[in-house]
Amino acid sequence: MTIPPAIVASARMGWRWQWTQLMNGLAPADNEGNYQRPPSEHLYAEVPSKVDLQKRVKSQRPRLVIGRSCPWAHRTWLVHQIRGLSSTLEIQMAQANRNAGRWEINPPWLNCKSLIALYKLCQTPPNHRATVPVLIDPGIGINPKPKILGNESTQLIEVLNQWPTNNEAINLAPKELAEEIKAWEMLVQKNINDGVYRCGFARNQTAYDKAAGALFTTLEKVESSLSLKGPWICGEQLTLADIRLFPTLIRWEVVYMPLFKCLNEPLWVFPNIWSWRQRLMQIPEVAITCDTSAWQEDYFGALFPLNPSGIVPKGPNLNSLINSSIPQQKSR
Repeated sequence: MTIPPAIVASARMGWRWQWTQLMNGLAPADNEGNYQRPPSEHLYAEVPSKVDLQKRVKSQRPRLVIGRSCPWAHRTWLVHQIRGLSSTLEIQMAQANRNAGRWEINPPWLNCKSLIALYKLCQTPPNHRATVPVLIDPGIGINPKPKILGNESTQLIEVLNQWPTNNEAINLAPKELAEEIKAWEMLVQKNINDGVYRCGFARNQTAYDKAAGALFTTLEKVESSLSLKGPWICGEQLTLADIRLFPTLIRWEVVYMPLFKCLNEPLWVFPNIWSWRQRLMQIPEVAITCDTSAWQEDYFGALFPLNPSGIVPKGPNLNSLINSSIPQQKSR
């Protein structure tokens, strides 16, 4: 039986109102409908001394608490892996509980079963959201006092680049490239890393078009830079500029194209970006951090306003996708 147009129109209006209320809670926007990431309440990161860390047994080492699906946590995990920090810094994986809307710790650590419990144990100010990534020092001695060493990803990747280790580790932020790395950070963070969210969380067509335009214009700039300077964004050396961009572009076909509507062009039309992503995935320490199942489960399962059915699609095999050849195309 055909549903009368009046009922369809009424249902559409009702759903639109409900969708707006849900989006207001999930992703705040300005008066023009542009997604506005909430200001980050964070603690300033600090680096313990190498002497202190070397004295500690494994149970006393600081831990980097991350979640597999979070792109901001992913960048800190990448620095940990690439620099080989496992001898002085442990990884604690948190699991997303979509029904409860929180990160859980299983098995518990420091008698805490959730991330919010860890934040409270560290006597974090109540206005700070319990988010990943977070770097926690469990303390030492008879009455240890756990504390947060940092919980903002931009700061944490810089801290982890200076983190003491027992091995010879790559410097991902050499002084001679500092200004260039900073410039890429400002551009990539706003237009690509946040840009995919501005597309997905746009309230109207105008806001979406604005975000998508900035996103793909910036991808053109990355493509141009790689064609002139490659193999890495800042030239011959892998740097934090690459680390900041990779978590977004490795999720591109699996999450951001289908769910956030980043569909202007497929990524393979940027051949230098395509090759850059392949090079990163050829690094074993990078590949081990990529989990498409976790990304899809958490994004498609948690973002109800964008995927009300809750259906999680079967995405492409990541290795096959990354290693595939790009179609023949006209020069850009």
